[in-house]
Amino acid sequence: MLSIVIPAYNEAGAIGKTVATVKEILENDENISEYEILVVDDGSCDETGQNAEKCGARIITNLHNLGYGRSLKNGIAAAIHDTICIIDGDLTYPADRIPELYEEHKKGFDLVVGSRTGSNFSGILAKGPLRWILRHLVEFAAGRPVPDPNSGLRVFSKSTIRQLEPYLCDTFSFTTSMTLGYMRSSKFVKHIPIEYHDRHGQTNVKLFKDSLRTLQYIVQAILYYNPMKIFTLFSALCILMSLIGFLVGMITNVGVFYYLSIGSLLISIIMFGFGLLADLLRQILNKSVE
Repeated sequence: MLSIVIPAYNEAGAIGKTVATVKEILENDENISEYEILVVDDGSCDETGQNAEKCGARIITNLHNLGYGRSLKNGIAAAIHDTICIIDGDLTYPADRIPELYEEHKKGFDLVVGSRTGSNFSGILAKGPLRWILRHLVEFAAGRPVPDPNSGLRVFSKSTIRQLEPYLCDTFSFTTSMTLGYMRSSKFVKHIPIEYHDRHGQTNVKLFKDSLRTLQYIVQAILYYNPMKIFTLFSALCILMSLIGFLVGMITNVGVFYYLSIGSLLISIIMFGFGLLADLLRQILNKSVE
């Protein structure tokens, strides 16, 4: 039994084909006995909802645009079945891989992610460096490899994600926050490589703005799940600055560099102390919640 949740904003040109393709694949899969396709129309200005309904999807309509993450939360809450699959409505993700992800989830994985590959995933030149930075920040926060932190094709349990919902982002960073939440909660996460297709229509993603929001959330997540990591990093940077200042002072024999070196060293100690306090506060809060 499987619920497919598709968030859609102004996807009238692609949503019908997306729903029809998913429906055909699930109908022909003998391992999926019962399913539903639920489209969350996020305040679209076109016929997204009508086109999806014509193809057999159940529709949830946001009266105005609430964002990618909020739409997924609404869809997950309304889903009938416990096993959830999310997929975008722009034909970028291979719907024929849904049964494979579903089978992996049945083996016991809490979250199964379709990890995007191919030339279409690389996109415009600016996306490559941004994705590299964000991926490595997520890996730093999670403490393990994360091939694709914000893929929009994934299978998981409704009962599990509802426990993490207060900590999940309402906007574009929903899937990133979900990845971090599962990994920092010691859930079993598996990534399966998938081919990423060219999108139908114009993207709703604002590259620079959404990247900054994602970066902001990652920093917040590190502070929430493991504050010592970020304070230790800042402390290490201050120690590095202190060493550089000391070396420059020795080479140039200028006293101000020695003062900067001592100041940076003192700041590194303070930063480390703040990290210890933040981690202690986190432990106290976690115990109070329990």
